[in-house]
Amino acid sequence: MKPSEWLRTVPLFSALSEEDLERLSTHAEEITLPAGQSLFAEGDAGERAFVIAEGAIEIVKQSPGRDVLLAVRGSGDVIGEMALLEDAPRMATARARTDATLISIRKAQLDDLLDTSPSAAKAMFGLLLSRWRENEARLRQSDKMAQLGTLTSGLAHELNNPAAAVARAADDLAEAIEAYATARTAASANLPSVEALLEQIRTGSITGAELNALDRSDTESAVESWLEGHGVPEPWQLAGPLVASGLDPAKLDALGVADADLERMLSLVVSSATVHDLVRQVSRGSYRVFEIVRAMKSYAFLDRAPVQNVDIAAGINDTVLLLGAKLREFEVVRDYAELPAIPAYGAELNQVWTNLIDNAIDAMTEGGGSTLTLRTRLEPPYAIVEVEDNGSGIPPTVLPRIFEAFYTTKPPGKGTGQGLDISYGIIVHRHGGDITVSSVPGRTVFRVELPLQGPPS
Repeated sequence: MKPSEWLRTVPLFSALSEEDLERLSTHAEEITLPAGQSLFAEGDAGERAFVIAEGAIEIVKQSPGRDVLLAVRGSGDVIGEMALLEDAPRMATARARTDATLISIRKAQLDDLLDTSPSAAKAMFGLLLSRWRENEARLRQSDKMAQLGTLTSGLAHELNNPAAAVARAADDLAEAIEAYATARTAASANLPSVEALLEQIRTGSITGAELNALDRSDTESAVESWLEGHGVPEPWQLAGPLVASGLDPAKLDALGVADADLERMLSLVVSSATVHDLVRQVSRGSYRVFEIVRAMKSYAFLDRAPVQNVDIAAGINDTVLLLGAKLREFEVVRDYAELPAIPAYGAELNQVWTNLIDNAIDAMTEGGGSTLTLRTRLEPPYAIVEVEDNGSGIPPTVLPRIFEAFYTTKPPGKGTGQGLDISYGIIVHRHGGDITVSSVPGRTVFRVELPLQGPPS
């Protein structure tokens, strides 16, 4: 079959005149591709479109941590045309799933065809629209899963520390209680001053001011000398726990305990302080776990209607808590004004805060001097949220395209170009608000305007 006759079977070219088909096929080239070989890679310049004659080509988009299979194209399909028409780099990678034969069409030929054939331009428009919708749906789902993975890893990291602290304290608690019971039996003599001291330890009222490392070392040395002077054996073992309990030589003198009873009394004090400290660790760790779980439930707005009255600042704080592992190297400044709760899609707004804060993290440099500023204020009829970072900024050539679907300045595999497009859709289309960005080196601000009356009906 002649190339022009074969091209006639391709829907994109089926309405072309014989003259146009001959002109197109004259300069077309046939290429063969073995299974597994790439035809073009994501980020490459677009110079040719391809018509698949035989075989199958898979279209793959690099997403953080994995590849997303967008489609598998077969005989008669056109691929690679989007980069030519947009004059932009390839947005995905094409590689042969099986041995394949393709017809290569240069950009100049395609441009000439679309300029001279309305039917080809119409067919190309339909193809592009269908391709765009298909890719967007797949990448939106992929982005949601990637965001879920980010939150899940961050949540696991945040939960690990308090959960580990609770486990360690619980393991030590049984031994500490047994030691306390032994010390209590040994100190069974009537020591009223010890009873008062134990009550102070239980309530935490004996604890003095926080000591820095140097002052703590000096106080421990002084307590150790005091114990040694009063004939307490192995004073170095008791000095640290006694200082941690808030005791110093002056407070030990005030107890008025005879030297003969001192070792028994101090062993009881140390074991009691240890038990209460471990109980406080369990309490603090458990509360931290509870706080993180509460934030996650609030973030997802579980068991609630899609639209509800939303506390904007609380949603932002929940997002910061869940991204805590990624924010650990940065200073976070909260500048919140008093805002009323507004009707909104709460879970979707939290997705916006996640995208904006995650982008800010990517723009900043870890270490000293990097600051994320979260700001809210009231400008009727809108509630305003600003996410500001002092990173490198967005180039002026990029700003006009920042909210375009699939547009990203990150290298392949680091971003899909969907996060800001999704955020734009949530704020503008779902809530009837607006989202804008201004940027210079050292200061980038994303500004979100949310109507106080809530989403349009």
